[in-house]
Amino acid sequence: MRVAIYARVSTDDKGQDPLNQLLQLREYVSKMQGWELHREYVDHLSGKNGKRPQFQAMLKDATAHRFDVLLFWSLDRLTREGVLKTHLYLEQLAQAGVRFVSYTEQYVNSLGPFGEAIIGLLAAIAQQEHNRISERVKAGMDRAKANGKTFGRPIVQVDVKAARKLQTEGLGLRGIAKRLGISVNTLLKALAR
Repeated sequence: MRVAIYARVSTDDKGQDPLNQLLQLREYVSKMQGWELHREYVDHLSGKNGKRPQFQAMLKDATAHRFDVLLFWSLDRLTREGVLKTHLYLEQLAQAGVRFVSYTEQYVNSLGPFGEAIIGLLAAIAQQEHNRISERVKAGMDRAKANGKTFGRPIVQVDVKAARKLQTEGLGLRGIAKRLGISVNTLLKALAR
């Protein structure tokens, strides 16, 4: 099996070095029978977003089926974007036919007999996280509405009397809308009321 390694440190200006991760990950690959190291992807950036060059290169190569297994130190080295994003990345790997192994978290391993169960469990946790985020957003919007905040596009006031007068003068809908400085759809809705 072709194996890719992903390692990450938050920064390289504070003496952080991914070599500690890489040495142990390389050793792990060498001990696994039938595993061949395809490539190492190493980022020196925060894991708080997925816009890391080597991370993106890894995902692109996974989608192109350039390797079969992704080995990483731990989930927080893969990403720190939260449960939902983590699940989406792991699901993206699974959809590409790439399995994954966390070196320090034995339960995050899609190679074993419980691989599907692990993905299902992570999906359930991600769904709960999504629900919590949605509930917090809804609560915030309810609070803002209670304080008089409105959401959506502002309501456009249409002078219906002027529109009807222009209609009687023989002006078409487009001409009326243009004169009033509104869209034809807005005009039609106002006239229908």
